[in-house]
Amino acid sequence: MLTASAPTRQPASDPEPGPGAWHRRDVETVERELAGSTSRGLSAAEAERRLLASGPNQIEARQQTRAWRLLLAQLENVLILILLAGAGLSAGLGHRTEAIVISVIVVFAALLGFVQEYRAERALEALRELAAPTATVIRDGVERDVPARELVPGDLVALSPGDRVPADGRVCSAVALTAEEAALTGESVPVEKVVESLDGDAHALGDRRNMVYAGTTIAHGRGRALVVATGDRTEFGAIAHMLEAIESRRTPLQLSLDRVGVALARVALAVVLLVVALGLLRGEPFLEMLVFGVAVAVAVVPEALPAVVTISLSLAAQRMARRNALARRLAAVETLGSVSVIGSDKTGTLTADQMTVRTIWCAGETLDVSGVGYGPEGGFTRNGLRAPVSAGALELLRAAVLASDARIVHVEEEARWAAHGDPTEAALVAAAGKAGIDPSTLAAAYPRVG
Repeated sequence: MLTASAPTRQPASDPEPGPGAWHRRDVETVERELAGSTSRGLSAAEAERRLLASGPNQIEARQQTRAWRLLLAQLENVLILILLAGAGLSAGLGHRTEAIVISVIVVFAALLGFVQEYRAERALEALRELAAPTATVIRDGVERDVPARELVPGDLVALSPGDRVPADGRVCSAVALTAEEAALTGESVPVEKVVESLDGDAHALGDRRNMVYAGTTIAHGRGRALVVATGDRTEFGAIAHMLEAIESRRTPLQLSLDRVGVALARVALAVVLLVVALGLLRGEPFLEMLVFGVAVAVAVVPEALPAVVTISLSLAAQRMARRNALARRLAAVETLGSVSVIGSDKTGTLTADQMTVRTIWCAGETLDVSGVGYGPEGGFTRNGLRAPVSAGALELLRAAVLASDARIVHVEEEARWAAHGDPTEAALVAAAGKAGIDPSTLAAAYPRVG
């Protein structure tokens, strides 16, 4: 069984970023308009000049939320404000014990929420590292690896299986070149790339087969592309700016707590006024009645409620984080927990984004292959019994490895095996690994000549 998946994503906007609709131009026209070269690339001096003019090839980070703003945001709660007012009055009237107890509760709740949201904020910033860190570029006729942030319009980049496309580009040469664009368009299978220009205006993003886009991945083949847009002018840059424009609203939990706080504030004020008025009618000292009224009002407010809510939300956020889900705002955890139905629209089948060889038929015999994913764990069976790999099956697997451009790598940080390149080819390489075939040794024995 071979399985694959594509994440959900709506197609990006139809208008092409940058100076024009590059997919409608032929390569010669693009080369002339960008003053680039499809043979030697830009010169180092010209690339440096353009970098100063166009800026680095990176999506500008939104203004980071300062730590002190995150801390102050924890106090935007009517209950917290009531408790702070009560602590201030208690301290002003000489009741230090009550003031200290209330202050400790408020500080604890605020710090707990601040720490949780600060960690989520830093983790989200780290997601920007998903962009391609380096790119293979041809400059002065020489192929070299440079930081992706140094790419400029007109640069000629080389594309190989497993490469993350560093910028939007017009394909100028392609040999069996396909790109995995699911993250941008939702297309469930790799898209074959061509060099020819496309006629007509109505070409959605996923149909621009002579373009490659930043953030997508080369699945198969090889090719070259002239960079036409970098940084914020790429399709991913447009998506990033759309996300920044999302209006932040208070969650249902925050609105409910505010309603409770306002109701308690009114009750507390009524209690203070009633106690002071009754005391004065009985001839009691005003200051003594005010202190007593404030004490009764503070007792009306559940001092531990903000702390209990914050602790509960923090525990929920930590459980979500262990499942690789980050909640940037603590109050949003309760809103997400209230969701019972999620409606989504996507292309293709929802799977684990992995492919695995399960059966091999060769020379009249059938071998079943165990194990899932791209790891070397697994073996071969015939009719339910463990069996050695026949000479014919070994020859078939060697041929599959030599014909594949995919690589299997071990991700140490996550303790898992991952595929770089076409998923089908990666599945074949993984199956060969289960048979004891080492791709690097095989490639050294049979070097590719064309």
